[in-house]
Amino acid sequence: MAQNLNHALPPEEHTMLTVSSSRFGEIQANPDKIITMTSPFLGFPESKRFMLIPHGENTPFMWLQSLDDPQLAFVVIPALILVPDYNPALPAQARQELKAGEEDELNILLLLTIPHNNPQKMTANLLGPLMINPEQRLAKQIILDPNKWDPRWPVFTDDGK
Repeated sequence: MAQNLNHALPPEEHTMLTVSSSRFGEIQANPDKIITMTSPFLGFPESKRFMLIPHGENTPFMWLQSLDDPQLAFVVIPALILVPDYNPALPAQARQELKAGEEDELNILLLLTIPHNNPQKMTANLLGPLMINPEQRLAKQIILDPNKWDPRWPVFTDDGK
């Protein structure tokens, strides 16, 4: 799977979009970097446009900040960093929604849950990954087989690694 999460279409003359965020204050969103959900996250029907914001230097963690709801941001990480062999099959309908052919590379992000004051108990949602077509800047959360994938996969082992 591709991991170029900052891929953009050829540059065009666009005005930066200024968005107010409760977490980051005012942020500038380059229209060429905006990711549009083909269908919203469950429970967040008004949020369809997002941007990725690095958590910091030398960390794989990112924020998926909603441009439609200043209160909404998810902590995400590229799936292959946590689970190198994670490569779930994408249903044909989802591939069609993402305008992705069979050979098109998709990025897979995992949504993380970080318990308050206990980051060692962080979990990753392997059941509902976010698939992104970087060429089209389209994304969709897909729900996989619950008998095969864990929605609360521990990021750290008991020894903290």
